[in-house]
Amino acid sequence: MLINDHFQNFRSYQIPKAQLIIADIPYNVGKNAYGSNPSWYIGGDNANGESELANKEFFDTDKDFRISEFLHFCSKMLIKEPKQTGKAPCMIVFCEFEQQFELITKAKEYGLNNYINIVFRKNFSAQVLKANMRIVGNCEYAVLLYRDKLPKFNNKGRMVFNCLEWKKDTKTPKIHPTQKPVNILRFLIETFTDVGDVVIDPCAGSGTTLLAALQTNRKAYGFEIKKDFYRDALERVLKTIQKEIFV
Repeated sequence: MLINDHFQNFRSYQIPKAQLIIADIPYNVGKNAYGSNPSWYIGGDNANGESELANKEFFDTDKDFRISEFLHFCSKMLIKEPKQTGKAPCMIVFCEFEQQFELITKAKEYGLNNYINIVFRKNFSAQVLKANMRIVGNCEYAVLLYRDKLPKFNNKGRMVFNCLEWKKDTKTPKIHPTQKPVNILRFLIETFTDVGDVVIDPCAGSGTTLLAALQTNRKAYGFEIKKDFYRDALERVLKTIQKEIFV
């Protein structure tokens, strides 16, 4: 289920509470949104000069996303802390490097007292296009937040390092500038939920979280406020559902 609305209005939709919340929140970088994106330059080449996207925002929320409101929503939409161990819910937030610290600090105000930082290591970096940079960023960052009990964890008894390889998604068409690979999302969903559990994405964007949840037989719910992204993501999700039903 994908809803064209702000997650703040979750009470209107009576959706079930989640075992796992995954979100890629706006980075609040304003007009530097394309700063580490090839689109900053014409044809992706700095030799061609800046494109019309230079000094532009991805979205009008890229400068004033309110993390406190987001955490309030998430704290309300996670299932209650269970009595038994190994069943607790959690949330995973993809974020900008410095946002990690704000998330960790503010999450405690909403009962999310513990965290595990996660780093995804890429074998590429768009920042190499910037001629004045010699140490370039090739990492994506996320924070796993949970209340008190360690979250549900399924990995066949094997540990997971908090530095993970970022494998490109060459199969899923890109419809969103910060779209995350389906294979990464599938891994996270399969690790922290069971079949039939509920996964919620408050900032659904391209709908890849919902797509990954459906592919792994989880129940998926998402909110996307932007009509164009909502339309494209909904079409993608519906195609996946139809394929599962008729194939």
